[in-house]
Amino acid sequence: MKNKFLLLGIALIALSACKTVSPLQVSNVQTQKNISINNELKNDEEFVKFIEPYKQRLDKEMNQKISYTNQDLTKQGDNSNLGNLLADYTFDGAEEWAKTNLKKNIDAALINIGGIRTTIGKGDILLKSVFEVMPFENEVIIVKMKGSDLQGLFDYYAKTQVNNPVSHLYIETDNGQITKTLINGKTVNPTQEYLIATSDYLALGGDNMKFFLKGESIPTGIKLRDLFIDYFKKNPEVIPNTDVRLNFIGKQ
Repeated sequence: MKNKFLLLGIALIALSACKTVSPLQVSNVQTQKNISINNELKNDEEFVKFIEPYKQRLDKEMNQKISYTNQDLTKQGDNSNLGNLLADYTFDGAEEWAKTNLKKNIDAALINIGGIRTTIGKGDILLKSVFEVMPFENEVIIVKMKGSDLQGLFDYYAKTQVNNPVSHLYIETDNGQITKTLINGKTVNPTQEYLIATSDYLALGGDNMKFFLKGESIPTGIKLRDLFIDYFKKNPEVIPNTDVRLNFIGKQ
């Protein structure tokens, strides 16, 4: 009960601090002792006992196996196996949604390497592994863009040389200059309309991807993490593609 009284005390102090004091009112100010929140602060045994059944149920769910990998899935390198895998899952999930709701196909997908928070080690892939990889509540967004506006996307990669994962895209640079770009294996048609799957964070210009702001954002209502979980479950053994998608020649 110790922590409950502590929280109650803090709440009362906060409420009293919010009161307006007139110039004529004299306040009796007393110095209070700071309480350090550390390992020495004992657990509230009653609270721990109360949440234990829920914790056990959550642990059981989070520790369930949803897939398997015979290799470490990492985010290292310009074409990381985990990055390629999650970009492909983003493409596949958006493609399925677009065919049903837009009667159209997705042309490519792009996610940010910073949104992949950790790696997945060789062996069983647990549900909690995906929560650790993707702890955010980002949504899959489809951005409708003109082919001419995709130049901003290619320029971004040429300038940053960052390994933000892509699917169905090929970007080649030589000493920071664009030498080749393909979407679905074809050169970009400036007058064609393209559908690019990404996250809501990037669609809003996150990570300085302001080129997305030139397009029209179409929300799908699909959480990226939920999408990844579904596709891991569909694949009992994960075999990521290792093809070259980002080819930064002469990268410093």
